Amino acid sequence: MNPITVLLADDHDVVRKGMKMLLEDEESVLVIGEASDGLDAIEKVKALSPNVVILDLTMPKMTGIEAAKIISEEYPDVQILIFSMHNNREYIINSVENGASGYLLKDTGKEELMRAINVVSEGRKYFPPEISEVIIDELLSKTSGNQPDTSRPIFQKITPKEKQILEHIVQGYNSREIADKLFLSIRTVDNHRANMMKKTKAKNTADLVKMAIG
Repeated sequence: MNPITVLLADDHDVVRKGMKMLLEDEESVLVIGEASDGLDAIEKVKALSPNVVILDLTMPKMTGIEAAKIISEEYPDVQILIFSMHNNREYIINSVENGASGYLLKDTGKEELMRAINVVSEGRKYFPPEISEVIIDELLSKTSGNQPDTSRPIFQKITPKEKQILEHIVQGYNSREIADKLFLSIRTVDNHRANMMKKTKAKNTADLVKMAIG
């Protein structure tokens, strides 16, 4: 199996080198390039066609969010993983809205970093619990007023248990993993998943996740 090719984009050389060293021992991942700013990241994506680009948010010349928007529009096969020190609602939501497939904080351990790379490389989304909770709460808040947002029907009728399961789906877990974590049967998880798909008229789980994160 070919390794997942990764481009690292961060304006701090020490951070890039540290992350590269962290990934060098992994046979399933190959770091094929580095970028020191947003513009450089776009040029490297164009030249190297990585499977995954790991973007810092606060880079010179062009921010990670601006770079994510261009990369997601011009190179849709490249998956974007934001790697940031900011656990900030605005940064998280803007990242998602501009094409990020995942968002990790810089205090993330190697195990979670590898899981995120593997999940997003498969075209899925990955957001750890503290990040997915921000995303779901933000979307729920948009339908909490007197005028519901009809563009997000799932959040008008979602139950607390469905919200909990949806958060785990957004984190990239499958039904068996969710069942184990929440002490439920797989059938119960699948029933909740089916109910959410029925409410949203989503064709499949990928549709459901796409609707959930915008």
